[in-house]
Amino acid sequence: MSDIYREGHRKIQEQFDTLRLANRLDETIVRETFDDEDTAFIQQIDMFFLATVDDRGHVTCSYKAGEPGFVRVVDPQTLAFPNYDGNGMYLSMGNIAQTRQVGLLFIDFENQSRMRVQGEATLDVKDPLIAEFPEAQFIVRVRVREVFPNCPRYIHKMKRVEQSRFVPKKGSRTPVPSWKKNSWANDVLPSHDPARDPDRETLDR
Repeated sequence: MSDIYREGHRKIQEQFDTLRLANRLDETIVRETFDDEDTAFIQQIDMFFLATVDDRGHVTCSYKAGEPGFVRVVDPQTLAFPNYDGNGMYLSMGNIAQTRQVGLLFIDFENQSRMRVQGEATLDVKDPLIAEFPEAQFIVRVRVREVFPNCPRYIHKMKRVEQSRFVPKKGSRTPVPSWKKNSWANDVLPSHDPARDPDRETLDR
């Protein structure tokens, strides 16, 4: 068995008589490495949710997206993904720099399936993968501690209508969000921010 369960988990499992079930799930589905099925699932996904924690124990959750395949399984215990331009707060990435602890939730809403990945992450502006992702600021690599599928029964079946027009693509100039052109933001943008380019296309969403 893994060490996924702590005292708080065990107390609630005892309260609701799920200790035996929890142990069986740990023995059966919780793994330390990606198998071929995990890899195929992750690499066709175009979004996921990322949970991180700071040095105070405060948690934040963010949404990450790109083209299908923007998350790569690079070896049986490691996945990697690019960090693109955002709002400059770096809440998730700052947490990773401090504590490295991450939880990733991948959901395929069309096929109603999901997977959880938990482990330790690092950031690298010189990662060799950065050349493969246009406009990536750096690469995040996650060393897996636990990977396991989740029961899909509460996943609402939804269909993706359109990919975000802000997803960076090879051979094209990504538009900038209109909020960066607002007076409260435009005078404090980084010197290299694409929104400072008067010829760059601006979109609301």
